[in-house]
Amino acid sequence: MHHWTESALGHYLLEWEQQRFDEAVADIFGYHALQLGLPQLEGLRNNRMPHRWLALDGSGAVPDVNFHSKAGTLAQAGLDGGATLSQKPVLMTAAEALPFSEASLDLLLMPHTLEASHDPHTVLREAARVLVPEGRLVISGLNPVSLLGMQRRVERSAGYLPDLSLGVGYWRLRDWLQLLSFEIEAVQFGCYRPATQSAQWLGRWQFMETVGRRCWPVLGGVYCVVAVKRVPGTRMMSPSWRNRSAPVGMKAPATNKQRPDSVWRNKEKN
Repeated sequence: MHHWTESALGHYLLEWEQQRFDEAVADIFGYHALQLGLPQLEGLRNNRMPHRWLALDGSGAVPDVNFHSKAGTLAQAGLDGGATLSQKPVLMTAAEALPFSEASLDLLLMPHTLEASHDPHTVLREAARVLVPEGRLVISGLNPVSLLGMQRRVERSAGYLPDLSLGVGYWRLRDWLQLLSFEIEAVQFGCYRPATQSAQWLGRWQFMETVGRRCWPVLGGVYCVVAVKRVPGTRMMSPSWRNRSAPVGMKAPATNKQRPDSVWRNKEKN
């Protein structure tokens, strides 16, 4: 599904997602992290785990990752065109059957992974299997209930628009995550500009970002969800300092049972 990421619209969407992933993974700690799909996005570049991998499904050729090649054109659209990506996959696997043991990953990223799968619910079950308790799952996807989704339904033959037929809306994703014992920790919507092939027109529609966040915040073209795997019946143990009783044989400290106001009155009489 990397064909739409090569357009100006794809650059615009991926730039927003890159910022959200950088923010989401910065303070997540552990040992093992995996990004599943979309090498055009460096989801783990801001994470500090010692073991980080990129996995692809192996269904096609590995794309040439360099979607910031036209720096001047992207700068006119209000995007950062100074960086280049050279991320390469180190693992070829299917999203429905990851080669990891149960509860072995601390962080799992799924940028548009559910949209590329014909069985997204199985992909989520596999994510729940490989994540450790309290592990994080970060998912980004296209929002069918948005201006982008409306344009896609009207302009079905437009090649520069991503296919939303296999996409999973946020509300359905939220229900699926709850069934799999995930708790949504944070969610953001973004990319409110109308879809267009021209980077210059994307730059002219930049004011729509502020208007969209204020007027219709949940109707952004892209969403990013951070979920935590919760295991029922487990909780962190902490010492109960308040309920601790004094050891047997220890003398209690002497206290003055006289009321403070009576002390002041006695001093005044003397």
